[in-house]
This record gives sequence, C-alpha cells and structure tokens, in this order.
Amino acid sequence: MVLPVVGAVAVTLATAGPAGAHIDVSAPGAQAGTGPVTLHFSAESESSTVGIVGVKTQVPVGIDPAAVSLAGAPSGWTLTPTDDGFELRGPDIGAGLDLEYSVTLDQLPPAATELAFPTLQYYADGREDAWIEPVTPAVPEPEKPAPVLTVAPAPAGTSAPATSTSAEDAPPGAAAPSDAAEDEDSSTPGWALMGLAAVAGLLGAGLWTWSRRAR
Repeated sequence: MVLPVVGAVAVTLATAGPAGAHIDVSAPGAQAGTGPVTLHFSAESESSTVGIVGVKTQVPVGIDPAAVSLAGAPSGWTLTPTDDGFELRGPDIGAGLDLEYSVTLDQLPPAATELAFPTLQYYADGREDAWIEPVTPAVPEPEKPAPVLTVAPAPAGTSAPATSTSAEDAPPGAAAPSDAAEDEDSSTPGWALMGLAAVAGLLGAGLWTWSRRAR
C-alpha cells in the first residue's frame, strides 16, 4: 500500500563534504513505550551532480512496519511499507540538496532507549549510500553509521507484553492449569476418607461383638 504525502518539508543546501555526510534522526521528547511519535530524518547529500531520489529504512524490532505513516516529505514523494521497514521515493530533489522527511510510528518499543534505523540512500544516477553500520565499543565511529534515535526510558509501570502461560509454553513435565484442576476433581476429598475410616471402624466393632456372642 502506498501512502500519500502528508506534507512537504523543505530541503536545504548541503554544508558538509562527502566525508562528513550522514543521516540524522530525532524525536524531541520521545519516550520508550509511548506513542504515537514522529521521527524527523535528515539525509545529507554526497553528490554535487545529481539529487537524492529515495531512501529505504529498516525499523527496529518491536516496531510494526505497517504502523509507519508519512508525516512530511518533498512534494511528490510517497512512502511504501516493506517487510522490515519502509521505503520513501520521489522526484530528484536537486543536486547537492539534503533530504528532509518525517514519519510517524504508532508506538516505540518499551525496552530500548537507543534505536537504530539502518538506511540506504538512493541517487538519480543509480548510486546508493549504505548508512547501515552499527556503533559499537569496538568501532565507535564507523564510516557509514546507521542513524540512531535516543529516547527517554519508558514510564514507570510500562512493560513488555506478558508471556503466554498456555500448556504449550509450560516446562516439560509441568501440568497445565486445566490438568491440575482435573486431578483435584478426580481425587478423593479428605473428609470422604475420614468418613470411610469411621464406617470401617463401626463395622469392625460390630463384627467383634457378633463373634463374641456366637461363641
């Protein structure tokens, strides 16, 4: 499904050279586990001869690609959900111009405060830049870093979805709740055992008395 452009966002002239180009993402005031939230992206141009014509982004685990909608982009650009994120395409915005666009998410994952959005950036001449490298302690400044969004921790009381307690998820050998209930229902209650013991005692006493009289 192709979503219509919600609004146009102006593009700006690139001020950094190719070595300093990158993609930024921001969402002022965003908090994990909340939504909807609008993410603002800025993709710098690395070309002085052709313009940007598209980007393709992978969203973090916990974000449904179908729940991503376009909030703003240059005129004529549209957003298409993909299996793992979204793709944004449109007319050439012009040589040397940065691409500014924004998308809205239904909700941010509750357990993460740093979210990476690996992105491919496409140019009119067929060239592409892969901004997909993770920032790690071993490589704190990769050549092509993926855009990373930092958000505030989730509100108190917010948690991940509860895990299933069905019989399929129970540990091997553990009885399911319904099985345990059936076992309880099929067992002999304690008061019944006591009653049977009393009856047996009376019968025993009667038989002893009867045997004494029969002698």
